[in-house]
Amino acid sequence: MKTIKKIFRLILKVIKWGFFSITALAVISALYNLSLPDKSKVVEHLSCEEKGFIAETLNLHRNLGNEVWPGWGNLPIPVIVYNEKYAFLIGISDPTPGWYKMPTGEHRGSDWEMVKTDKLNGKPYHRQALPNPDITPENFTVKVGDNWVATMQTKEYAALQFYSGFKNELPPLLNVIFPYKIFWHILMGKPETNIGGMAHEAFHAFQGNEVYEKFAACENTNRLSADYPWDDAVNATGWMKETNLLLEAYTATSKETAKQLLAQFIDKRKERRINANLPVEMIQYEQKREWIEGLAKYAELEIGLLAQEKQDYFPIDEFKKKSGFKNYKTQSKYVSRQIAEVKRAANRPGESRFYYGGMLQAVILDRLMPGWKKKAFDNQVYLDGLLQKAI
Repeated sequence: MKTIKKIFRLILKVIKWGFFSITALAVISALYNLSLPDKSKVVEHLSCEEKGFIAETLNLHRNLGNEVWPGWGNLPIPVIVYNEKYAFLIGISDPTPGWYKMPTGEHRGSDWEMVKTDKLNGKPYHRQALPNPDITPENFTVKVGDNWVATMQTKEYAALQFYSGFKNELPPLLNVIFPYKIFWHILMGKPETNIGGMAHEAFHAFQGNEVYEKFAACENTNRLSADYPWDDAVNATGWMKETNLLLEAYTATSKETAKQLLAQFIDKRKERRINANLPVEMIQYEQKREWIEGLAKYAELEIGLLAQEKQDYFPIDEFKKKSGFKNYKTQSKYVSRQIAEVKRAANRPGESRFYYGGMLQAVILDRLMPGWKKKAFDNQVYLDGLLQKAI
């Protein structure tokens, strides 16, 4: 009986201290959240950190772009980054007014002005005010005059948007104590992750420049997202089955085994589309979103891997000293985590499954079908079709 009482008291003590510990952590997190910024520290020009990101992305693209995709590194791709008040344009010496939203061609913005008090890599850059918070260059690609431009939020502004957006999604109380900064650091905190994001958008610019009609058709299908049967049980179950086969093909030790698994993947994909009664329009939606976003995701990860593997690639000197920068040494681990995300993305509604699944198909094509990139930009050629040819 005494032993039982001792155990009971011990359990109560553990519960009590556990409760106090959790409460203390919640209070600390809530107090820490009071210090979350609600505006960028540097607004009217580019911060030193942001200039480092842009300079290293341009360096990476210029030196390794062609090894990721033939011709990508040869195309000069200017950059627009923006915060809550300004858009900044780098890489065009005399820009025409505003920008064109692509692929709609809608003209937005106004005249660009040179930032007289600052330079990037010794060269001037331009800016324009963004009076309407709903009219921005967004995270994608636009055209300034005849130039395809990669567009993205500054890292600082992206963090602010994450804090406010995530806070609005969480229920009361939890949104007070949630550790936003820690979560942001896990998702996007590493410098290499931000550079990869810029490379992703730069690849969209390349897609638009090289095969505009295909790019436009693939991007315009995103209007079908609202009608896609994300929650249909037959479609969801079938998607998970084919995703598992795709992952098994990726980890297969022999090419022959990988091809056998891919044959099953193709069969399961066809079976799912029939059983879920997917119309042709929805089948094309899947293929086109995998092409436009899966290839950009592939380029985002592959260029970082090359930077890690190649001994003759050197990041810019200023960036080597940046806090948290690992000189791409952890890129292979990051890619492994992104591969693991393929299954999680397939198990939730939304287009992330096309980013990750398309990326994995591209990685497998590298192994099984050398030269596939020469065909990937052809009209009516999509990744699952190339996989079928590879087997």
